[in-house]
Amino acid sequence: MSEYQIINPATGEHIAAVAATTLPEADAAIARAHGAFGTWRHVSPGDRARLLRRFATLVDSHVEELAQLEVANAGHTIGNARWEAGNVRDVLHYYAGAPERLFGRQIPVPGGLDVTFAEPLGVVGVIVPWNFPMPVAAWGFAPALAAGNTVVLKPAEWTPLTALRLAELALEAGLPEGVFTVLPGDGPVIGQRFVTHPLVRKICFTGSTRVGKQIMAGCADQVKRVTLELGGKNANIIFADSDLAKAAATAPYAVFDNAGQDCCARSRILVQASVYDEFMAHFETAVRGVKVLDPTDPASEVGPLVSAAHHERVSSYVAQSKVAFQGSVPDGPGFWFPPTVLETAGPSDVAWREEVFGPVVSVLPFADEAEAVALANDTEYGLAGSIWTRDVGRALRVARAVDAGNLSVNSHSSVRYWTPFGGAKQSGFGRELGPDALAAFTDVKNVFISTEES
Repeated sequence: MSEYQIINPATGEHIAAVAATTLPEADAAIARAHGAFGTWRHVSPGDRARLLRRFATLVDSHVEELAQLEVANAGHTIGNARWEAGNVRDVLHYYAGAPERLFGRQIPVPGGLDVTFAEPLGVVGVIVPWNFPMPVAAWGFAPALAAGNTVVLKPAEWTPLTALRLAELALEAGLPEGVFTVLPGDGPVIGQRFVTHPLVRKICFTGSTRVGKQIMAGCADQVKRVTLELGGKNANIIFADSDLAKAAATAPYAVFDNAGQDCCARSRILVQASVYDEFMAHFETAVRGVKVLDPTDPASEVGPLVSAAHHERVSSYVAQSKVAFQGSVPDGPGFWFPPTVLETAGPSDVAWREEVFGPVVSVLPFADEAEAVALANDTEYGLAGSIWTRDVGRALRVARAVDAGNLSVNSHSSVRYWTPFGGAKQSGFGRELGPDALAAFTDVKNVFISTEES
């Protein structure tokens, strides 16, 4: 049996070993999930809701434990990790309200009664990335379970520890064996088996666009449902009439949060040319003030990158670019990378076009609204973005014109568990979170009942 050696990104030290699931073990787990589906789908809505609430309550009582585990495993700051564990709790509570409100419809038709039912799909495969292991897992498993499906979940190889702990808490909460199973292992082995296994009826994947395309192609072979949340190269558009001081003060956290390892990171800043120098002066002050510290320190705002290999990848982008200014990093071991601002020669620069996935941001001036929209849309991605302006009309025009699934005006917020989240273009399709997510885990069954006399 092979094992994964789990490394603390802040120290480079070994902290755990996790057994990799084999293909026979994965097949057996999927078979158990399929068997459990026959029971779980018929658990009364009220009882299913109570079990999910109990699961949420247990997560709440273990928020600190889960957060400390994520700090050690993924290098997240303790403040972020506590929020992430709390988000799992909140998402479970939110979808615990769904089983009793998953309604069908009655449709007027001649000669009888026509009704629809929201039927669960069966076994759902959730494939989770390493950058936000806890919340992204919950965004998949919580609505799937609420709708009456069973779940097999594959965490990323680098960051499996919190997913394994959540599976233990699910059992402790009373979810039946086989309803929620975590299977750590290689993506090309276990993740691919989720795609090819005929008993897995849907895939929820969050990760790179390259792998998302492979998963989509595999799902097409079985006409299997798929939700894809993929890469992003998001624009932060700052107009001259905006609150420049606030826009500059918040911009570092729109891209450097989680060390920039975020598909929603605003890694392209577009600044109206007439205020470019003023913005950059404010921005440099803000960037140099970002606290990159030991992630266990409550004052830390940015932690390390997840691995040595990823540190090398991010470094390669910066080596090809012109650095305007940088923040600082701690001395000593760990995969630290300073918050870095690049001067962009033009939209053909490699760091401007490609998803760096580190604490690196490129800045480019624009002349007017039309050019801002054109530059923002000049990317294969379309996940998120921000628009800074005091002009409400402009805010609405630009928001409608930018090709992205999630936009914020005078804000950098992308995720709220009660509103839909997802991308456009090669950032994927389908929506997670909010009421829209439930539809992705059900089929509409139509039943006509004749009322004509015999």
